Amino acid sequence: MEKSLAPPVKRIRRDATEFTVQFVGYVFIGLFALCCVLPFLLVLGTSFTAESSIKLSGFNFWPKEFSTFAYRIVFENPGLIIGSYVVTMALTIVGTAIGLFLVAMTGYCLQRPDFQYRNGISFFIYFTTLFSGGLVPFYLLITQYLSLKDNYLAVLLPGLLTPFLIIMMKSFVRSIPHAITESAKIDGAGDFTIFLKLILPMTTPALATIGLFIALGYWNEWYNSMLFLSPDVKYRPLQLFLYNVITSADFIKNSSAASNVQLRDVPLESMKMATAIVATGPVILFYPFVQRYFIKGITVGAVKG
Repeated sequence: MEKSLAPPVKRIRRDATEFTVQFVGYVFIGLFALCCVLPFLLVLGTSFTAESSIKLSGFNFWPKEFSTFAYRIVFENPGLIIGSYVVTMALTIVGTAIGLFLVAMTGYCLQRPDFQYRNGISFFIYFTTLFSGGLVPFYLLITQYLSLKDNYLAVLLPGLLTPFLIIMMKSFVRSIPHAITESAKIDGAGDFTIFLKLILPMTTPALATIGLFIALGYWNEWYNSMLFLSPDVKYRPLQLFLYNVITSADFIKNSSAASNVQLRDVPLESMKMATAIVATGPVILFYPFVQRYFIKGITVGAVKG
């Protein structure tokens, strides 16, 4: 009888342990997700709150005094903000497509055992993560040697290749057996054919992960735009446009006369939150479509590296 009861007892203990681990894991993940969602809800609620209510009650998840004044100011000139959206979307789509292709090719070449100069090139790529030429040489390169002042290429080109993403792609492609490449060569396939028809379809998680990083980099880009795009350029990227809106509102509020109520009541705090919602909305809608590939790509790249 004791022998017959032993297996069920062990199974019950194992089931109880698995349930406890899963319960603790779900609770931890749920709390972590809540910590990520609550700040966004606070930003959303504050963006619809009147400036006077923010001064009296501070920031709240639910607006005590509902107002859309901040959004009306942000969208005061819809032509400019739509143009900024179009410019940012074009830079993001084109830059992500070209950058993803270049990063994938570079990572694939650097992990090939039959590539003679892979170690030297890998060292130079890694070296740039530790040291850079500085802002002045970079500015001179773009404006003087490449003559890209007031040109959208000055924003597009610097983000195409990132050392960190190349290293990540190299680590992921290394998990693919080299025998696949060798067998394809025996069948007469060229290197570019192998890369397009064999390697790329097998690296979908890595492509989705790296593509998301590149897209976020272009979507949030404002620094190069500020350096290389002068005010004469009518449509500038979205982040720079929103930054200028906030800066202008801050300047007007600080320099307004004490008797001018309209200027003094510029909704600066709610405008900051409104611009954050305007800038992050499309990214939040896009992220769920690549989430499963993103998690897998990060995990495999980290383990195989």
